[in-house]
Amino acid sequence: MPCPHCKITIIKRSNNESAVSAAAYQSGEKLFSEYDQEQKYYPYKNEVTHKEIMLPPHVPPEFADRNTLWNSAEAQEKQWNSQLARRFVLAIPREIPPGQYADLIRDYCREFFVSKGMIADFAIHDKGDGNPHAHILLTMRAMDEKGKWLPKSRKVYDLDKNGERIRLASGRWKSHKENTVDWNNRKYAEIWRQGWADTANRYLEANDRPERLDLRSYARQGIDQIPTVHMGAAACQMEKKGIQTNIGNLNRDIKTANRLMQSIRQMVRSLKGWLSDLKEKKAVLLEALEQAKEPTLPELLFRYLEQRSGERADWTSRGKLKGTVADYNKVQAAMDFLRKKGISTVESLDTRLDEIGQTAVSVMGSMKKSEKRIKAINTMLSYIDKYEAAKPVHAEYAAIGWKKKKEKFAESHREELDAYNAAIRYLKANLKGNSYSRKDLEAEREQLAAALPGQKKELEAVQADVKVLRDVRHWLNQVLPSEQYRQTAEPGKKPSVQESLKGRQERIRQEQAGKQKPPRTQKPPRTQKQQNMEL
Repeated sequence: MPCPHCKITIIKRSNNESAVSAAAYQSGEKLFSEYDQEQKYYPYKNEVTHKEIMLPPHVPPEFADRNTLWNSAEAQEKQWNSQLARRFVLAIPREIPPGQYADLIRDYCREFFVSKGMIADFAIHDKGDGNPHAHILLTMRAMDEKGKWLPKSRKVYDLDKNGERIRLASGRWKSHKENTVDWNNRKYAEIWRQGWADTANRYLEANDRPERLDLRSYARQGIDQIPTVHMGAAACQMEKKGIQTNIGNLNRDIKTANRLMQSIRQMVRSLKGWLSDLKEKKAVLLEALEQAKEPTLPELLFRYLEQRSGERADWTSRGKLKGTVADYNKVQAAMDFLRKKGISTVESLDTRLDEIGQTAVSVMGSMKKSEKRIKAINTMLSYIDKYEAAKPVHAEYAAIGWKKKKEKFAESHREELDAYNAAIRYLKANLKGNSYSRKDLEAEREQLAAALPGQKKELEAVQADVKVLRDVRHWLNQVLPSEQYRQTAEPGKKPSVQESLKGRQERIRQEQAGKQKPPRTQKPPRTQKQQNMEL
């Protein structure tokens, strides 16, 4: 299956990020940043197989130079928290030939970005390790034909019902900002993700590949599966070195549970289909036997043993003994299982399968809930760390009384203050009270993670039960195959139990029909002459 990775982020100056640095990283080139007067170069980026800048038709050709483009884009942004560029990281389906990678990304950029007025700078990375991917940088501002960057937004005055501007109490006119382009609208993230899936699927179809890329979540796809937890670069590096991490162990438990659940679903689905067929056969059998007693599962299993014994008629004595003992041990173990579970008829077997399905669904639901809560706790602890780390800086900032000194302090500690404010907003929105307990959160996370292996073992137990029932189904099919329900046996073949019962029932019906007396005939009415003679 193609990897469904499509990450969209914004390069922000408030995060100490640089569009020139990002362009140098993805292209592998040496670029000089005019903003901080530093050369940006990543010499270890040796997996760049293709790089290209795509310009809209009206943009001057000098912006096809990577250094010119991104230094010019950064020069337009004056604020400390400016948004410099939009970045995409896309996993390229490995099923597409490498020679078509550039055409794939070029078609995607042309249709969804360049045609709308954005400049697209993309590069393809491929180490040959099965992880080809593309980096795309997009400009945030539009550009006119003369190479002038246009503003991101404009000031618009609010009007009253008479079309007049509204004056505020301060004496200013009431106004708001409107974006000059709609690229920042949240709806486009979904459009771009779906567009990438459609473009990649066109290439897969053109190469006669059956795989398809789907970027929707498991819930939106209707897949009842637990998603794994994002590990991050640090955890991935530790796992590569053979060092197990908590998140890695959690993901391994989740993957094992998903495999178990899939196996259980397949076996239960197969058994339910078999039971449905068996019920139809049972209805035919009951109709033929009328009030005859339905054979129990142990009786049918013993018939299977008799049948197996008959199949070994030409074996040696030692082979017969060995085969009989092996079959008996297997069937006896299955019968012990059926006895413990109270399964003796087809109905009880069907009931047991329903219970197994409900148990598996319940366990999976519990694991999904635990995984979701673990994610929430990890996010909460992350913001608590940011809050505690930046709290002294904010306290120092709040204690400053002079305005200019306060502004200067804020400018030099902008990253810490932004992290503190972001943490405050998150904690206010997600904490039930005004306080938190790191110890309680960590204990809850450990408790939830510790419960996952036990839930996995519960799924393994369910799978073991289903395997036994699957063996029982196979043995019963040997005794009650579908062709044995025909009215007559094949020439030269011994009639089955069902055929014998049907023949017996037909003979009973014929005998009952022969014992019945013929109906009495009605006498014709007497004539007047006969009545006079009687008188």
